[in-house]
Amino acid sequence: MAQYSRIEVVKVMQETGMVPLFYHSDIELGKKVLKACYDGGARLMEFTARGDFAFEVFSELNKFAIKELPGMIMGVGSITDAGAASMFMQMGANFIVTPSLREDIAIVCNRRKVLWSPGCGSLTEINKAEELGCEVVKLFPGSTYGPGFVKAIRGPQPWTSVMPTGGVSTEESNLKGWFDAGVTCVGMGSKLISKTILEKKDYKGLEELVKNTLEIIQRLKA
Repeated sequence: MAQYSRIEVVKVMQETGMVPLFYHSDIELGKKVLKACYDGGARLMEFTARGDFAFEVFSELNKFAIKELPGMIMGVGSITDAGAASMFMQMGANFIVTPSLREDIAIVCNRRKVLWSPGCGSLTEINKAEELGCEVVKLFPGSTYGPGFVKAIRGPQPWTSVMPTGGVSTEESNLKGWFDAGVTCVGMGSKLISKTILEKKDYKGLEELVKNTLEIIQRLKA
């Protein structure tokens, strides 16, 4: 069962401005990555459930977060059907992120009052998601649309909250473009938790990168 309400999750998204994305089959490595992000100031983590037995890995990481990392909000991404969403919510997922707009996922998440963020690529999809109760829309892939798309849709719809994923990097110029356009937060995967960091097990370096990126975001939001 979720430890945080969808409103609490949205508030942390708004406050921190960043959701790290991560998947690895090694549970112990995952714990170290999670701890590094937490020590760097991140309070959200989207576990992208893309591998075999991903539910077992998430279950252990979420237990670790609840026990050792107070205030760390664990969610699950790459969810493609209602059955998977229900299973991860049983394991305590506090939010569900999907690559596309799926009404069946919206229904099961809304039933439990768990935040869900669907991948959308058009104003029509965004409007449909909001009609289904979506609080924060995932713009995916962000690299295809860019900050200009966000700025354009928020002109007539200033109430729309957007989280671009894909095409977001740790560079200040990139982040400035997104936050100037009006995004609520950004989703960041390999540009933050890189293959090099994982290969070198540079957890201290990851902690510093997370800290520096969050500081940039806070300056841009101020």
